[in-house]
Amino acid sequence: MAQQNAISPTRAEDFPEWYQQVIKAADLAENSEVRGCMVIKPWGYAIWELIQQHLDADFKRTGHTNAYFPMLIPISYLEKEAEHAEGFATECAVVTHHRLEAVKDPETGKVKMIPAGELTDKYVIRPTSETVIGAAFARWTESYRDLPLKINQWCNVMRWEMRPRIFLRTAEFLWQEGHTAHETKEEAIEETSTMHKVYEDFQRDVLAVPSIPGEKTEHERFPGAVQTFTVEAMVQDRKAIQAGTSHFLGQNFAKAQNISFAGRSNERQHAWTTSWGVSTRMIGMLIMAHSDDDGLICPPRVAPKQVVIVPITPKADTRDAIIAHCDELAAKLSAMNYGGMPLRVQVDTRDISGGTKKWEWIKKGVPVRIEIGPRDLEKGSICIARRDQPINVKSFVPETEFLTSAIELLGDIQSTLLKRQLDFRDSHIKPCNDLEELKAHFSTGTDADWLLSPWDGSPEEEETLAKSLRISIRCIPQGEFGCAAEELPCILTARPTTRRVLWARSY
Repeated sequence: MAQQNAISPTRAEDFPEWYQQVIKAADLAENSEVRGCMVIKPWGYAIWELIQQHLDADFKRTGHTNAYFPMLIPISYLEKEAEHAEGFATECAVVTHHRLEAVKDPETGKVKMIPAGELTDKYVIRPTSETVIGAAFARWTESYRDLPLKINQWCNVMRWEMRPRIFLRTAEFLWQEGHTAHETKEEAIEETSTMHKVYEDFQRDVLAVPSIPGEKTEHERFPGAVQTFTVEAMVQDRKAIQAGTSHFLGQNFAKAQNISFAGRSNERQHAWTTSWGVSTRMIGMLIMAHSDDDGLICPPRVAPKQVVIVPITPKADTRDAIIAHCDELAAKLSAMNYGGMPLRVQVDTRDISGGTKKWEWIKKGVPVRIEIGPRDLEKGSICIARRDQPINVKSFVPETEFLTSAIELLGDIQSTLLKRQLDFRDSHIKPCNDLEELKAHFSTGTDADWLLSPWDGSPEEEETLAKSLRISIRCIPQGEFGCAAEELPCILTARPTTRRVLWARSY
């Protein structure tokens, strides 16, 4: 009889619903009472905390410091940057009153809270903070000696999302947003490139997701930016997730916010600025990239617990000895380091069945599960199950051998997950030099490969084609999928071009 999967439906049966069920089974998050918002539960928030720790170290290594800015942004600030504000206008939540008054309904007798005290100045809850941080930068910058300013903020933002999906698209979500101001254009471009690479490296090395770095087309560019760079991840239904962006803003925001300084010749000039950010969307990307029909699979570097030890105690007279031994093993493992951090180990001594414990840790995606029973204690061995392998695969090894290889084992799981995703991604990116072929490819089914095509169309032509097929240009890729030496006709205009773009469906 075949083993029944823990998650129903399976990925093949209904991928979107499978995703929701993995979140539920792993106890990561749940929908809030507020439409479009989520409650991030402890296991999910622990993953976010680890993401924060890794990225925060990268930001400080590259010369950035953390600060905090108000959640409420005066509408007048957005009016200074019309193009930027227009890009977020339909998603803004607006604060118009400053108090509530209790009013009893004469018919029902129920008390209702009615907004009162209308604000003279209206505010939006930040959809992003370019304008409010730009106003601060304008106050802080007098001379070229004050530059560069390199600030990061960890916070929440709100964009009134109409089609919410936990982690991927919610009205309120958590993120970091970096904002910098520079003396020269070249410094700002270098900053944009540096942070773009930080995101690519982090997602590959920590989340085990090999994203494709590239530049957004003019049509897909961040409102008000001169250039937008992205890291695009392919998940298991072959859709794209924009997993992080880095923007070269030129002097557009600096002129709108009057971020100016006295230059080296004492002439007044505007700064060159950047912004960049990633969010809790990366948790959704991680789930969709790695997990299987039994639940979450969490890469060791962001797993809240990397090793869980389950004592098997069928008889009361051996219980204390087995648990004491498990605690001793956990202490030895916790003294080790992996990825620059102490190992995160837990001994599960809860008074529930071993089978229930097993399935809970499988669904939560713990990389290594160890079981120790009376016979193992006698033999000096342990039973090991790796989450990157089928759930019925176990190995029995001497405990001393495991202690010398535990770090190597976690590293092997991390690299296995990365290679699995890299092979999957590369096998689902195909060249396409013909418009009719592209149309046919995206006109059937929902699980479609990414197509790499020569492109020299206008933003208007791109929008028309993208809407008709419900796809988008994810990026002008860099690296192995980037511009080619060979000129080919654009699939739409037939003009010769070396530029290549990646078309895909996306979340």
